[in-house]
Amino acid sequence: MAVSEVAGRGRNAGAIKKTVAALTAAFGNRVVASQAVREQHGNTVTWIANQPPDVVVFPQSTEEVQQIVRICAENGVAIIPYGVGTSLEGHVNAPVGGVSIDFRDMNRVIAVHGEDLDCVIEPGITRKALNEQLRDSGLFFPIDPGADASLGGMAATRCSGTNAVRYGTMKDNVLALKVVLANGEVIDTARRAKKTAAGYDLTRLMVGSEGTLGVITQLTLKLSGIPEAISGGICPFPSVEACCNTAIHTIQSGIPVARIELLDALQVRAVNLHSKLGLAETPMLFLEFHGTEASVAEQSKRFGEIAGEFGGGPFTWTTRPEERTKLWEARHHAALSNFALRPGAAMVPTDVCVPISRLAECVTETQRDIAESRILAPIVGHVGDGNFHLTLLVDMDDADEVRRAKALSERLVERALAMDGTCTGEHGVGQGKMKYLVAEHGAAALAVMASIKRALDPQNIMNPGKIVALS
Repeated sequence: MAVSEVAGRGRNAGAIKKTVAALTAAFGNRVVASQAVREQHGNTVTWIANQPPDVVVFPQSTEEVQQIVRICAENGVAIIPYGVGTSLEGHVNAPVGGVSIDFRDMNRVIAVHGEDLDCVIEPGITRKALNEQLRDSGLFFPIDPGADASLGGMAATRCSGTNAVRYGTMKDNVLALKVVLANGEVIDTARRAKKTAAGYDLTRLMVGSEGTLGVITQLTLKLSGIPEAISGGICPFPSVEACCNTAIHTIQSGIPVARIELLDALQVRAVNLHSKLGLAETPMLFLEFHGTEASVAEQSKRFGEIAGEFGGGPFTWTTRPEERTKLWEARHHAALSNFALRPGAAMVPTDVCVPISRLAECVTETQRDIAESRILAPIVGHVGDGNFHLTLLVDMDDADEVRRAKALSERLVERALAMDGTCTGEHGVGQGKMKYLVAEHGAAALAVMASIKRALDPQNIMNPGKIVALS
């Protein structure tokens, strides 16, 4: 995306210089403009070139974020919120320059309300750090995207992950937010009550807004009890189609699976190379069940029977924490493990989600596209809810290969939309998938989104060039 394509304006060097001076006067050495730090905050795994901000600021409170936003608003300078930089569609790029707000220092657990099963946190804390602090309470925050993302970033991108089939996504687990709007005002989107029918759902509006409507400075999250027993296991299959059909039947049978993850044969090979597991290099499902000792044993037994009906098995499972941890660490490292398949290649991930009844068809047809494209592209999926990912391994210096990879990625989205699915199940829109929103939502719905953006951010300074393009 060219700079000129964002709101019809380019980088305003004079306004940025004035903004940096005001920020430096207010925050001193917590304003950083070194090239290395700027490059880090504009680094993204996407087709789009990295676009670093002009300066990075490290606030320590909502009041300081409010001050930063007001300075930027006064000068018409772009604001890009930054967690830990694990997003995958260009969310942290700064196409017109501007100020990156890094929440590294806003990482506290403000309160844990054990009886209410919720907690209040700052946006910079990561999911692993939160769960480490919650461990002694017998509670945990279940959403697990794989990467150790910040909770603020997870809310901003409406992410989900490996156990969404059991616990839902971020939109289901965020109760309330504190948000700094583009004019510097601070709003609370809701109270801590588990449900409300009072007014518009501003929490859901902000969850998934990718920093384009406001800056999240506090989150109230729903918590779950740590299960009494957890079983985890793996099951090989003769084909990806058999994996998908087993997953569909398992969900439709009402078995309360906590995780059900697909890895195709190529992805299993990558995991073997990276994690030294020695798995049979055939399509596999990785599973986990949560409950009592008796219930997880019964669920595991029933799943093994279903897998056998589709030619899968044997299903080997365990309740030993160390064995389960090794298994799921390998799954979480699946994306990074793909570098072992083609050292030196660029890794370009993408995801779609379809109704679960269309999952087997969508994945099977995508496999044919991969073969025809001659692109190395392992498949991994949270197949319990119809979401799967491709990781395209591409030589970015080979123009023909880049063309074929882009065509493969576009065909994947077109197929998902044709099946009444979505262009992204959890990665978000960012810059990378803006062009698909008209096809997915229709021009009228996209115009409503643009109207909301204009109402809350008339200057278009909040993470411009993401989700909707304003002129």
